[in-house]
Amino acid sequence: VQLQASGGGSVQAGGSLRLSCVASGRIFRSSAMAWFRQAPGKEREFVATINYSGGVTYYADSVKGRFAISRDNAKSTVYLQMNSLKPEDTAAYYCATAPHYRSPISDFGSRGQGTQVTVSS
Repeated sequence: VQLQASGGGSVQAGGSLRLSCVASGRIFRSSAMAWFRQAPGKEREFVATINYSGGVTYYADSVKGRFAISRDNAKSTVYLQMNSLKPEDTAAYYCATAPHYRSPISDFGSRGQGTQVTVSS
């Protein structure tokens, strides 16, 4: 599956962004999907996952209550709504397939090009 993330940008703290990730390939509808991020010089950080149907979601503590992951299987797209953004959310954001919505980041599969999110204070 090929993935293409978009929707990043520069915002001030407290602002919002909505990321999208379009997938090609049949595997999307049967795959859990994930968002993770990576800031320069730092390790990859798990952000959120969603199960294949969209009925179950899982979040990192650092984004819980501020971010929301969702998916539209008809459009082969997964979204990440990001509200109340903080400077520490600044990173390149990537979407990826996952074996399960509780899979560790080390098990994530295909990922697309990231989209940069920059939050200024």
